Formats: sequence, structure tokens, C-alpha cells
Amino acid sequence: MPLVQISLIRGRKPETIRAIADGVHRALVETFLIPPDDRFQLIQQYDADSLIYDPDYMGVHRTDEVVFINITASNWRDTAAKQALYRRIKELLTAEAGVRAEDIVIVLTPNTKEDWSFGNGVASYVEKAAA
Repeated sequence: MPLVQISLIRGRKPETIRAIADGVHRALVETFLIPPDDRFQLIQQYDADSLIYDPDYMGVHRTDEVVFINITASNWRDTAAKQALYRRIKELLTAEAGVRAEDIVIVLTPNTKEDWSFGNGVASYVEKAAA
């Protein structure tokens, strides 16, 4: 189960925000092979002065249309799968949400099975989890 946090500057149309969220989810389904109903996303919108970033870090020019995507997911995927995810997110967000490729920043935050509880106070992915 990836937990996706999408952060952007306030002011985008709701349909654009939904297209961004849908694109990230579709990319996860296609490249990380998660189930289609495994969708948990947090959309965070900030005032322009509350989202601070370097517009030219690592030689990539970003604008105030920047989208930060933080994906917390289990740490068993290899580098090729991660690179495929980055590419597919870029393809979908540029084509379907009108986001410039340069304005897409993605961070993967790895964790392990025992780090997830989907309710009832149990580690959901751990066999015979204690209640």
C-alpha cells in the first residue's frame, strides 16, 4: 500500500488536481503492480509563500506550478521499477494534467511491512499480528 502525498501551490482547478492524483495512482498500478483499489492519497495545497523550493536545483528549472509527490511504499522494489514509476508519472501528468516535466518532483520513502496498520490497532501485513 503506497501512501501518496501530493503538495502544490493553491489555485489549480479541481479537475487538474484530480488528474494529477489519478495519474500518480495509475502509474503506481502499472509500474509497482499495486491493486487498483489500493488508493490512499493526501492532497496538500499551500499558499505561494508556504511552499519553498529552489527553482533551479540540479539544473532543472521549476515554476510555481511545481508538484511535489511523496510516495511512502514498501522497500522491496528495485531501481528499474522505481525509474519506470518516475517515467510513467511524468508521462501521465504531462499528457493528462498539463504539468511540465520539470515541475514534477518525486520522492520515495521506503518502509517495511510492520510499518503499516490499516485499522484495529494491528500490523496489517504481519502474519498473526497481535491485537
